[in-house]
Amino acid sequence: MPDNERNLPNFYFTKQGVSEYYRRPKRKITERPAPQRNREDHAQQLLEAFGQAMEEYRLQKELREPELAAGEPGFYLDFQLPKSELRVVESLEHKSKGIELLTVHSSDQAKETALAAVFVPDKASEFFSSKIKAYRDKDTKSGKPQNESLIASLDSISLGTARDLFTDNPILFPANEHQKVWWEVWLRHGCADFFSEITKVLQIRTTREVLRFLEREVVLALTNVETLSRIIRNNGLIAELRLAKDSPSMFFDPDMDMQEQVSWVEDLSERTNLSSDINLAVCLLDQGVTRSHRLIELVLAREDLFTYNPSWGFEDNQGEKCGHGTAMAGIILYGDLYKTLKTRQRIDLTYKLESVKILPNTGQNDPRLYGAITIDAVSQVEIKNPTRQRVFCMPVTSEGFDNTGIPSTWSAAVDQICFEFKRLMVIPVGNIRKPIMRGDYPDTNDVSPAEDPSQAWNALIVGAYTDKVNIVDTKYAGWEAIAPSGDISPNSRTSLLWDNTWPTRPDVTFEGGNLATENAHSPAADPDELRLLTTYYKSNVRQFTLFGDTSAAAAFCSYMSARIWAEHPEYWAETVRALIVHSAEWTPTMLSNLPENASQSKKIHILLRRYGYGVPNLEKALFSSKSDLTMIFEDQLQPFWKVGNKPAKTNKMNFHALPLPMEKLKELGGAEVELRLTLSYFIEPNPGERGQRQRHSYASHGLRFKIKRSLETLAEFKQRINQIEKEKAENLVQNSTDDKDDGWFLGAKSWDRSGSIHSDIWRGTAAALAERDAIAIYPVGGWWKHNSRIEGWNNIARYTLIVSIRVINKAEVDIYTPIATKVGAIPIIT
Repeated sequence: MPDNERNLPNFYFTKQGVSEYYRRPKRKITERPAPQRNREDHAQQLLEAFGQAMEEYRLQKELREPELAAGEPGFYLDFQLPKSELRVVESLEHKSKGIELLTVHSSDQAKETALAAVFVPDKASEFFSSKIKAYRDKDTKSGKPQNESLIASLDSISLGTARDLFTDNPILFPANEHQKVWWEVWLRHGCADFFSEITKVLQIRTTREVLRFLEREVVLALTNVETLSRIIRNNGLIAELRLAKDSPSMFFDPDMDMQEQVSWVEDLSERTNLSSDINLAVCLLDQGVTRSHRLIELVLAREDLFTYNPSWGFEDNQGEKCGHGTAMAGIILYGDLYKTLKTRQRIDLTYKLESVKILPNTGQNDPRLYGAITIDAVSQVEIKNPTRQRVFCMPVTSEGFDNTGIPSTWSAAVDQICFEFKRLMVIPVGNIRKPIMRGDYPDTNDVSPAEDPSQAWNALIVGAYTDKVNIVDTKYAGWEAIAPSGDISPNSRTSLLWDNTWPTRPDVTFEGGNLATENAHSPAADPDELRLLTTYYKSNVRQFTLFGDTSAAAAFCSYMSARIWAEHPEYWAETVRALIVHSAEWTPTMLSNLPENASQSKKIHILLRRYGYGVPNLEKALFSSKSDLTMIFEDQLQPFWKVGNKPAKTNKMNFHALPLPMEKLKELGGAEVELRLTLSYFIEPNPGERGQRQRHSYASHGLRFKIKRSLETLAEFKQRINQIEKEKAENLVQNSTDDKDDGWFLGAKSWDRSGSIHSDIWRGTAAALAERDAIAIYPVGGWWKHNSRIEGWNNIARYTLIVSIRVINKAEVDIYTPIATKVGAIPIIT
């Protein structure tokens, strides 16, 4: 038996963390001074602007149409301020008076200027003028003008318009105010029914879906700027406007010989065993699946075919985009079908297939709230089989407007789906749909943003890489594959153009095939050898077809997810997601294909936003070896708490003791070892363009990890990371606040840009690792803490922590057995 054979079970621990009260260590923060203003002149300028806005509102009120009045009467104000002063925008909101901050976005006229739209009820109409007058006339105890931080930061005030509520790219705002287009209308909480009545009065066409979030309700409406402006002049229902995104698109490829294919299918079918008592399925949300294929009907029961619209049918055998779902199904069930067909081994199918058709057969259907459709699709299968475990795979993305990573209705709905009942969902980054030239690779990938809804935080987001480079077809003699082996597939998108505030995408990459060109600037083709074999939707014509790109990659990811869950049904969804990320590695090509002269931080930025964490390994996710082992911890904590009307505070942190083989590690001394940590959890979304701390406004909470250093006692570790422990300590250790921790490959900055899954690798000597035997999981901010309007501070957050230890280049070393003998009595941290 080879020394490095993976045939040992991973270690698995549940709820063994020890909780302690937590407060973040104090940091020295220099308060930014307010902009220098001439107090009298600035107050006068703002009062005049406010007076002008109020005069416009007075005239607007006189012309109000009673049939369009709804909700609390009020008006919109638009505040203009420098982007450097965005820290004050949340001070514009005053919930007790009904004043609500609606949107914060960039001005389309001045690059360094931001606009904040606020709804003000009539009862609070003088609130801001009073603030300005107090700034002009009154001083604080320290002698500064009252309200200086806010008022001195404002440049101007005006009455709000439809354009001020528009948060997409400003150039997309319709120039013709009479032109009807589809809009995403984001409504203030509880306003959807009012808006529905108004659309009937104005004969505005809407879709039937309403997507409900914690503070917003979203509908699609076909109307023009003129009508939206009319609504805004008459009521305060609308919080935000965006253009509706285009319908999703997908592609497939044809080819192969019939009689021979049937014999291959019969052979595979005869050696395929369907396990009994299966309670696991991959649920495919796509164009439908043609069940009659012999390799599919084994595991796709008629009662597991669903559709969003009964008129569409259940299968993908009609219309322009035929076969995509059936092609996905082949990879989801059999993985690399070419290898599966050629092997003589028996195949055990340990999960079923479900299909929900969420796209029409033909035509340009109306824009839809795909978030609501996705929620409906998930509900259908769960109502039918409520106890079945599922991996949801949705190989559907929108090719609408450029995505910058800001949450959309669709991506927020995905996050909501995953959070509510801890579901696992796999989504691709989307394909590049324009012609690819070898001379433009990988620059084209880098400037092609990942598509909606891949900005979802909780889903497993998949890009495509390829190892397929050999071309043997004489028709393509002299041609060359565009992507080198181990690099990004030519059609796979990235998040390099996304705002750094938002998570890196993809999370991981799977095989997606390649393209080839005759020369650097000739059009690309797809020789058979560079694509992936899978099932064809017309099995009476042929059995197989060729497939690829990010849809294929998502299918492979779903295949791996289901294989893990079939082996370990006790795992949480967060754990399956974590194992896929944790088992991933960057190929040598990925690591070498980075700018030579770039800084290390720039290289890390490109690496993560192009490749994610690399290519996952199923064997590594499932098993350990003697010299390379994995420990899985599933646990939970309450991140925040509050007393009475006081602001919420951080509450608990968890400590996990690592049963390290200390004696063995010390014996190895200077031998190089690798420690990898992955932390996975689901956030509760709260979408909408509000406030400058957008990450904290959207995500309910965050979690982070810290590990005890080799020369640190447990008490010193606690003092370093926890202000409560620091204040209790009588003899505070010098440098205990120094949080520098060399050896991490990606570094702490990357953890803040990875959404709700964080992974990093530490390398050092075995002796240095020996004492690093404790890990702390602690909370960071989110709307559960900062948003007092919604009671989220008392919620419980569960998480999965995965820890791997590997002895590099010493496969014969056994560090597994010493841990196995210890895990019956893991030391308790006190």
